Amino acid sequence: MSGLDLKELEAFLVLSEELHFGRTGERLYLSQSRVSQLLRSLESRVGARLVARTSRKVALTPLGERLLTGLRPAYAALKDTVEDARSAARDVGGVLRLGFQGTADDRVMAAVGTFQARHPGCAVEITEIPLCDPFGAVHRGDVDTAVVLLPVREPGLVLGPVFSRQRQTLALSPRHPYAGRAELTAEDLAGCALVTPGDPAPAYWREAQAPTRTPGGRPVPAGPAVTTLQEGLALAAANRAGMLLCRSTAEYHGRSPLAFVPVTGLPDSALGLVWRRNAENERLRAFGRALAAAG
Repeated sequence: MSGLDLKELEAFLVLSEELHFGRTGERLYLSQSRVSQLLRSLESRVGARLVARTSRKVALTPLGERLLTGLRPAYAALKDTVEDARSAARDVGGVLRLGFQGTADDRVMAAVGTFQARHPGCAVEITEIPLCDPFGAVHRGDVDTAVVLLPVREPGLVLGPVFSRQRQTLALSPRHPYAGRAELTAEDLAGCALVTPGDPAPAYWREAQAPTRTPGGRPVPAGPAVTTLQEGLALAAANRAGMLLCRSTAEYHGRSPLAFVPVTGLPDSALGLVWRRNAENERLRAFGRALAAAG
């Protein structure tokens, strides 16, 4: 039998129980004529009548009874298999491996708490990922999902909730001429070398974190390339270069021997949750919902 249609089988099974086209249609939310159409199509595939109909009675033919005997357990097994798959897809258990860059944002930690309260059967493992490789751990499957600085232009990754959109801050040594300023403009960056995330970070992402030109086209001196946030902060503290940070990271390190000066005229920094497109599951979606609800 080719081109098997499960709707036809379902209509036949319900009709065998109801022996009434109207009631069958009501159970399946179909019109009576649609039930008749499905039955005729199934009979055409089989090559014989399965139901004998008169104006007063509906009954299965001997062939219909034979089909019903073989079909009922097979259909029940198929439904059970589909339901098992649906239950597995909805299950939020096991381990969620979460990566983050530099500093775990307060909102991220709040989301972890909410997620674990909602899904106590799922443990969250938190891992720091290198500043110089924002997407590698996700691409390789070392973590299931990661909170990274935007932008994200990776074809194999899904960008989930975006949050913490804020003005950028420049971390500087207190000895730097800019350290005493209340704020800086993007054009001021032409007078300050910037710490740059090293390879293998994508070029577009490195440019967003350490622009090579101001919006007005003036070149920005290139500072040392680093692999971690801590390296960059240490170089800034040593007056080797400045380092652009998102505001939450600057606030977290506010007591360190650094000056933090807001910068106007640059795109806001933002964080986003990413995961592999071919590995999306309910566990990831549930954490994304918890993060989106964290406010």
